[in-house]
Amino acid sequence: MKKLFLIIGAPGSGKTTDAEIIAERNNDEIVHYSTGDLLRAEVASGSERGQLIDSFISKGLIVPIEIAIETITSAIKSAPADVILFDGYPRSCEQMNELNKFLDSDSDIELVSVIEVVVSEEVARDRVLGRSRGSDDKEEVFNNRMKVYAEPLADIQSFYESKNLLKKIDGERTIEAIVDEMELYLESKI
Repeated sequence: MKKLFLIIGAPGSGKTTDAEIIAERNNDEIVHYSTGDLLRAEVASGSERGQLIDSFISKGLIVPIEIAIETITSAIKSAPADVILFDGYPRSCEQMNELNKFLDSDSDIELVSVIEVVVSEEVARDRVLGRSRGSDDKEEVFNNRMKVYAEPLADIQSFYESKNLLKKIDGERTIEAIVDEMELYLESKI
């Protein structure tokens, strides 16, 4: 059975970097997928679906679930390892509900935990605006992405807390400290 760990957190929380490091350290046993990377790969393919996805992510807006769900679930199903770290998803209650439907229908995949990497909005803003991604208006993109993250967060946290699945990690420490804590936690759950 595949074990799925969702990594959530604000833009700039460092969740993707943390998960990438863990996957690299455990490259035969753990695979990492980023929702953003999967969707950007679809954009890079030049497909009609990719162009549609780009019309949302270029503005920092949420990609509608009916467009994103196939890309996401295909990656989970075909993961080459039994432990999957999946970051950047869900970002809405609608996404959460669709993911739960998918997991309920696939007995070979178990959602083991949702790890939230917690940072202040000030730290998130500094990190995101310091990146070079070629956006004409990074501030607007950041604000849109933060709004997407913040609006449904309480409901998402509450849902996973009620199932005893939510683990919060302080994301304002060194990368080494965050990764070490996350790895220890993963080891306790695998």
